[in-house]
Formats: sequence, structure tokens, C-alpha cells
Amino acid sequence: MYKIIGKKKLTSDIDRFEVEAPLVARKAAAGQFVVIRVCEEGERIPLTIADFDPDRGLISLVSMIAGKTTSKLSRLEPGDSLTDVVGPLGKPSEIENFGNVVCVGGGVGIAPVMPIARALKQAGNYVVSIIGARNSQGLILEKKMEEVSNRLFICTDDGSKGFGGFVSEFLDKFLKEESLSVDRVVAIGPAPMMAAVSEVTRPYGIKTIVSLNSIMVDGTGMCGACRVEVGDETKFVCVDGPEFDGHQVNFKLLFARQKMYCTEEQKAHKDYQHECGCKSHG
Repeated sequence: MYKIIGKKKLTSDIDRFEVEAPLVARKAAAGQFVVIRVCEEGERIPLTIADFDPDRGLISLVSMIAGKTTSKLSRLEPGDSLTDVVGPLGKPSEIENFGNVVCVGGGVGIAPVMPIARALKQAGNYVVSIIGARNSQGLILEKKMEEVSNRLFICTDDGSKGFGGFVSEFLDKFLKEESLSVDRVVAIGPAPMMAAVSEVTRPYGIKTIVSLNSIMVDGTGMCGACRVEVGDETKFVCVDGPEFDGHQVNFKLLFARQKMYCTEEQKAHKDYQHECGCKSHG
């Protein structure tokens, strides 16, 4: 059992947990993930390690309510425990002194991009971060991103804070108007966002790394659910990634695969909400 030490509600549907997992914290690196089970009969879900503290033996996990399991997770409080935490899994992010790097985080994707931005800055890169959400209430980890970046830009879809529009639109504007020569872009967020960012950087020939963690299931390469096409080759996100060259990813195929179990997931979530409602009134 893995005890939850701390919990912070970042938005109405995004939670940040500090979990006691000393062996994972000792070996974790930016870009890696864990597979957790909330309870004995629960499904396995992958979550990117949003931060880690080897001295305290803690890892941070950020989860957005999107279905039955993440709803269950959101109901846990400090003192409760996760049944399983397996990891660290996946290949760590490539961290070198590339020069000038832009880190782009969208929605809950800001959480996994934070330790990558920090590691890149520690490696000597000049780090420009662009983070975005639907509105100012949906922005997370703004202060932490400011700490790990040389420059930070905010975007909101509705214009309630910072640039009014998508992070990809701001990046396009930045690349056209700024004199800074960008050597690499790291983008994590919804698949359409990462696809859009990759198309923005393609004409410039800027290496663009995206994380496809949202399509994973078991995290070991056994189930095959995370098959993706990268550069005309079939890859498994959990063992070959989760990070890939965005210019090589077949996003059209990725979008189709992400929709495969939407109906079942929505039904399970709806049934769970009904079940919780019955219990609360019972």
C-alpha cells in the first residue's frame, strides 16, 4: 500500500497528490510514469510522475477527473492509500544542453512538462515556457513553471488571462516575432494540441518532442493498447516512449485509437456517479 501524504486541489477537476513511494522516488527521472491501482478491484491507469523527492521518498501525481477510476482517485484524501504504484516506467526525457528550448504545456499536461523544464534549465538550457488552459481557473502550477523557466507565457482559450488563444497559436506568433533561435520544443497536453504544435514547428525544422502517455493502459507493453505509428514504424508508447518526435507521429491514427473505448468509459463513469449518488442517499 502506498500512503497519500498530501493532496491539493489545483482546479475543480484536477488534483495533485503526494504519495509515499521511496523506491520509485529514488530512481525517477523527468518524463517517466507510474501505473497505479486505486483499489484492489480497480483497473490499472498510467500517470506521469509530476515531481519526485528522493530524500523524502515522495512522488507527486496529478490527475484530472475523466472517468470512473480518476473519479475514485479524486475522492481519496491524505491518510488513504493506493493499492499499487509500479514504476518508474518508460524512458526518461532526453536532457542535454540543447541551447534555447520552448516547453509547452496544455491543461493537465502542464504537470508533466514541469520537471522536464526544470531538468532542461538545470542542464544549462535557456527555457521559455508556454502554458495554457481553457480559462484562468483551469491554469495549474503557474508559480512552479515560473520558477523553472527563464520566461513564462500564459495562454487561455477565452482570453481571461494572458494571450487569448491556443498555446500553438502563441508559439506560432512567438517564432515569427521573436529573434530567439529555438533549438527544441517539448509539448505535452491533449493530442490535438501536440499535433498543432508539431505543425507549427515543422516549417522551421525545430525538433519537437511530444508525450503520448494518455493512450497507455497497462504500462508494460503486454496489452498492445498503446500502439502508435511513428515514422512508418509501429511503436508501443509504454516501452518505446512515452516521448516521440512529434513530426514523425501519425496523429490521425492516434486520434482514432483514443476514441476506441470512449463509449465504454463514459458508461462506466456514468454508472459510478449513479452508484455514488445512491450510496450518498442511502
